[in-house]
Amino acid sequence: MACRQAPTWGTGGVLYPRRHPVPSVFRRPHPSVATSRTMVAAWVLLALLAWPVPATAATVRDSLLNVCMDAKHHKTAPGPEGQLYGQCTPWKDNACCTANTSVQAHQDQSYLYNFNWDHCGIMPEKCKRHFIQDTCLYECSPNLGPWIKPADSSWRKERILYVPLCLEDCEQWWEDCQNAATCKVNWHKGWNWTTGINQCPRGTSCQKFRYVFPTPADLCQQIWSHSYRYTSYRRGSGRCIQMWFNPSQGNPNVAVARYYAQANTATAAVAAAPTGSPLSRLLALLPPALLALL
Repeated sequence: MACRQAPTWGTGGVLYPRRHPVPSVFRRPHPSVATSRTMVAAWVLLALLAWPVPATAATVRDSLLNVCMDAKHHKTAPGPEGQLYGQCTPWKDNACCTANTSVQAHQDQSYLYNFNWDHCGIMPEKCKRHFIQDTCLYECSPNLGPWIKPADSSWRKERILYVPLCLEDCEQWWEDCQNAATCKVNWHKGWNWTTGINQCPRGTSCQKFRYVFPTPADLCQQIWSHSYRYTSYRRGSGRCIQMWFNPSQGNPNVAVARYYAQANTATAAVAAAPTGSPLSRLLALLPPALLALL
């Protein structure tokens, strides 16, 4: 016969049943435990900061900052370009493009790539300005290093891939272009170039952007074969690249590139640490948020 737990007397002579203890799996950790974990993470971080960073990690970080990609019209190294034109002027203090490239970025069917924005009729100006800004960012920015990858192409050796674009930039791009027309999802390849400029390939038809790219994410990520990545990060967050910014307040993409370069440095440090070494054990204890600070 099962034994019942004796009841307990509460204040005022009220009888209460004795409660079973709450299983430990459902208990919140005691504040002192959470504090201890934080302290352990802090000590691990201090130890890592004092530990000599592998040369490969430092090289990774430095090689990703203030650089120009090896592409068709880019300079070999960034520097001042006081005569940048129009929408490219935010990069005039430190640019990977020349003044002439910035002028051509604003032209229809310019010599840069012989690309025709009006392949499905005249593109509205409010839409075209986003493609001009996209070109300026691509040609002029020295802050895309963390996303530069080798390119399998005859006209460039490097490209950008999965650049985290700020939410507002992507959303406004789609909003202003939804009624423009195109015949292709991926504008990097598949065009008819028989006339020397891009034309819609046979069998395709022109449709409004909002049907070809149903969402802002579709537009930003697919149009240039994943050069950009749609994010929920907003301008000023320090976690996304701004296509549009006020140069009088500085270039916010400098800090963004530094953040992601540091994250890549931490990854390189983990990869460079010999398996089973004291450094690798310390790195294994460190939370990702603190690992990114290395």
